[in-house]
Amino acid sequence: MRHSVILLFWLVTTGIYAANRPNIVYVLSDDMGFSDIGCYGSEIPTPHLDSLAHDGIRYTQFYNTGRCCPTRASMLTGLYPHQAGIGHMMDDRGLDGYRGELNRNCVTIAEALKPAGYRTYMSGKWHVTSRIDPKSDADKANWPRQRGFDRFYGTIHGAGSFFDPNTLTRDNEYISPFADPLYTPDQMANGTFYYTDAIADHAVKYVHDHHQSHGDQPFFLYVAFTAAHWPMHALEKDIAKHTGKYDAGYDAIRDARYARMLSLGLIRESNTVNFPISDRAKPDMFWQWDKRNMEVYAAMIDSMDQGVGRIVDALKGTGQFDNTLICFLQDNGGCAEGYGRGGVGSARIQPPSMTPLSDDYLQPHMTPKQSRDGYPMRTGKGAMAGPADTAIGYGEAWATVSNTPFREYKHFVHEGGIATPLIAHWPDQIKRAGQWDSTPGHLIDLMATAIDVSGATYPKTFHGGNAIKPMEGKSLVPTFAGKTIDRDAIYWEHEGNRAIRVGDDKLVAKGAKGKWELYDIATDRSEQNDLSEQKPELVKTLAAKWQAYAERANVLPLTPNRPGAAKKH
Repeated sequence: MRHSVILLFWLVTTGIYAANRPNIVYVLSDDMGFSDIGCYGSEIPTPHLDSLAHDGIRYTQFYNTGRCCPTRASMLTGLYPHQAGIGHMMDDRGLDGYRGELNRNCVTIAEALKPAGYRTYMSGKWHVTSRIDPKSDADKANWPRQRGFDRFYGTIHGAGSFFDPNTLTRDNEYISPFADPLYTPDQMANGTFYYTDAIADHAVKYVHDHHQSHGDQPFFLYVAFTAAHWPMHALEKDIAKHTGKYDAGYDAIRDARYARMLSLGLIRESNTVNFPISDRAKPDMFWQWDKRNMEVYAAMIDSMDQGVGRIVDALKGTGQFDNTLICFLQDNGGCAEGYGRGGVGSARIQPPSMTPLSDDYLQPHMTPKQSRDGYPMRTGKGAMAGPADTAIGYGEAWATVSNTPFREYKHFVHEGGIATPLIAHWPDQIKRAGQWDSTPGHLIDLMATAIDVSGATYPKTFHGGNAIKPMEGKSLVPTFAGKTIDRDAIYWEHEGNRAIRVGDDKLVAKGAKGKWELYDIATDRSEQNDLSEQKPELVKTLAAKWQAYAERANVLPLTPNRPGAAKKH
């Protein structure tokens, strides 16, 4: 009786009632910059995300890890990525922080919430296991169903064609998008397979199926879009809406974004600099081609936003919208990688020169060798992005636009690599409609937030008695009411790029041998004025603090080789 009274008191005082626990929907996009959605300054129309922002909170200083799979590992577990076993990518480098697999000393949000009565669903990109060619069920030990999700539709691998993705999986088995009896063209949003649509359509299905079969339980839904990761693939109907939008060029588009960000109150002119885009990043001889890349990129984001709109409609249609916490964020900054941009490309040659693939063919390649209807893959400058037989990224100049007004890109831990929008929307509990929140946060906070709002208990042991590392994050719930969060520091490391932020002081280095740079984020968010020589004692203090973190969190040694790999020089 005494325990029941204590539990009831806790539920009442925290505002969380067992019969009315919120659903939780976390939406993660891929390879997008800080200014790429409308409510953060973009010219790309994202009305559905903008609507969530209008009625929710937008965070101005939220962070990811700077790379896709470390971000996913960190977000899912509430730990820094090395603590979860994924300090780099999906390769085993012989050290606990660099196994390329979620370890058994962490739990996913799904694993943490299921004992509290939550149903758990995922649609989209997984990318926290190296086992993409499983030979047995044991090889699937870190697939979504084995890490707490009741249902899964998506890809195990981290990238691929939007028209023919590799490792496409329903629940626990690979499927072909063209021989899937459970998702046929008449069920697809546009009558043809396009992965962004498929991710959204399955999220919608999970909302409806849950309402019909498990409506008395709350649910956790993780929606991991691959938009707008390369290759630049989009439906022609969406590309057409953006044709000509980028005729003014890189600098003009970036200047307009910067002006909009200022007018929105997202940034201040006093602490940001809209520094010039590097001339070497602009392929002037191929402007029409690179303009097309950005038109397709915009279409990919547009399509994703449409999918978010359908998910919102499903929540409204099932009466769940007001009692659902929705968070939208991105896995890293804009991507300056040169994928598919080398050499000179060509137009499609008719007729198709390769044998069409059968409907039941399982695509094994990240970049297919051909389209399903027999056209060989085209890359290089001049090959116009968009259709299934192209494999091209949008490059450094457009990535600089995406990251306005920040330095660097995906991979790095300067602001351009790690700054992300975060929109939080929950009508029943968030009453700060349309407000900005400047609280520094990190995606490790999303586990703590889910535990907080659900009333779940974060386990001390799991996976057959394995000790579980304590959460690193802080619940965002106090910010929903305009309160502050007491935080010591936020840390980063990826590929030797490393940083620590304490208050407004940020110490950051580029590369394992790069020197420490010091910035006052309050006065220099664009990281243009290095204070390290002026404040050597602060550098020393912050560097020692980062070192202590690195030693306890499985970060060291920096950039380890794979066992047996040639030693780096």
